[in-house]
Amino acid sequence: MPPDRRPLQNRVTPFGDIVAVPQRGTFTGNRGIIHDPTTRTLLSRRWTSKAWIICVCEFRGRRREVMARRSWTELFFLDEATALAAGHRPCFYCRRANARAFQAAWAAGNRCEPARAPAMDAALHGERVEHRAKRLHPLPGPAADLPDGTVVAAGAEAFLVTGRRTLRWTPDGYREASTAPVFDRLITPPSTVAALAAGYHPVLHPSAGLEAP
Repeated sequence: MPPDRRPLQNRVTPFGDIVAVPQRGTFTGNRGIIHDPTTRTLLSRRWTSKAWIICVCEFRGRRREVMARRSWTELFFLDEATALAAGHRPCFYCRRANARAFQAAWAAGNRCEPARAPAMDAALHGERVEHRAKRLHPLPGPAADLPDGTVVAAGAEAFLVTGRRTLRWTPDGYREASTAPVFDRLITPPSTVAALAAGYHPVLHPSAGLEAP
C-alpha cells in the first residue's frame, strides 16, 4: 500500500488502545488534541481532556479531513459498545438525546443525582485509567449476567455481552468464539455498566445480531 494510503492510527479498541487498521467503524469521537497535523501521526499522549466523547460520523453535512489540522483528533470505534468500553460517553452536542438518556441511566444505575458531563468525565477517568494504561476491573459475576453492551476480557481478547451470549470483538465486527473463553476482567467501566443495567441501550455493530448456533 502506498505510504499516503496507509491507515491512520486513529481506531480505538475496547481496551482503549489506538491502532492503525483499515476498518473505520460506525462512530467517531475524541479525547482532545493528541496528534501532529503535519505528519498526521499521534503524539505520545493519549488524551488532553477528560471529556472522552462518542460522536456520530455525519452531522449537519459537516466534513473534516481527518487529523489534518490542529483541532480535536478524530478517533473511530467499531460501535458504541466499543467506545463505552474504552471509557468514552455520548456527546451532548451531536448526540444530545443519547447523552441525556445515558445521563439518566447513569443516575439511576449509580444511585446518584443526575450528574453533569464534567462529573461523569471525572468518575470515568478514575475507572478507565491506571498509571496511564487502561484500567480493568474484577468481574462482578458471570459474564452472561451482565447487561447487554458490556465488554469483558478473556486474556488479551475482548468479548461483547449481548442476549446472554458473548461474542468476540474484532476490528471487522463480532464473531462467535471458537472455544469457551475464560473471562477474567471487566473492560467497560463499572459506572457505565451500572448505566447499561439501568436501561441505556448502546448502538451495536450489525454483526452483534449474529444468530446463536
